[in-house]
Amino acid sequence: MKNILFTTWLGLLIISSFTALAAATPEESLKKNFPGLLVEDIRPTEVTGLYEVTSGNRIIYYAPGPEYLIQGAIINKNGENLTHLRIMEIVSAKLRGIPLDKAIRIGTGTHRVVEMTDPDCPFCRKASRFFAKRSDVTRYVFLLPASMHPNAKAKTLYIFCSDDRAKAYEEAMTGKLDDMKFSRCTSPEAESLLKAHQEIGKKVGVTGTPLFLINGQAVLGADIPRIEKMLGQQNKPDSAAK
Repeated sequence: MKNILFTTWLGLLIISSFTALAAATPEESLKKNFPGLLVEDIRPTEVTGLYEVTSGNRIIYYAPGPEYLIQGAIINKNGENLTHLRIMEIVSAKLRGIPLDKAIRIGTGTHRVVEMTDPDCPFCRKASRFFAKRSDVTRYVFLLPASMHPNAKAKTLYIFCSDDRAKAYEEAMTGKLDDMKFSRCTSPEAESLLKAHQEIGKKVGVTGTPLFLINGQAVLGADIPRIEKMLGQQNKPDSAAK
């Protein structure tokens, strides 16, 4: 009788163990099998059994059955890169949440543009030349000088020390500071502002410049045709008067 009771108890224990495993959520399985992975969010994709995992500004995919992590892009039948679109959604949301009070404000136009830029980045300068020609934008500039540009930090501190930061920024982006014949700034206030810009860039997860938020939507790189499309044709006073 004891053997029968023991066997029955053991069988129930095994069944309950399998039930507990089967009831594990994708989140629980992911955490158990990949404990070192930073997971900000997990959600099902359009592909049955495949889950989208957000880790920083990176999207990877998780298949709970065979326990695989998959890197790559999901592209639908219309040729849309769904992975890239999701990354842009994530970055856009992070950019929309940053404070703008420490940014350099340029212009008074109706279109709001947030810029993550570097004074010595050639693509940043290309985008800056484009925005400088438009009067319909208000720009909020955050400077993130990269270590690969040895003079970028000095230029950034010069901008932060200037009474007219917008003017100094335009000087840097048009190459007027490239001879480095300007007064070096060692102000603690400028250093503090640089640190604040860098912390904001880290919070967003910026890994390269330029990065923009245009009317609430992120744009990676100096993609001028796309930016033009997002902003639309600029209203010119002379054409409006006709």
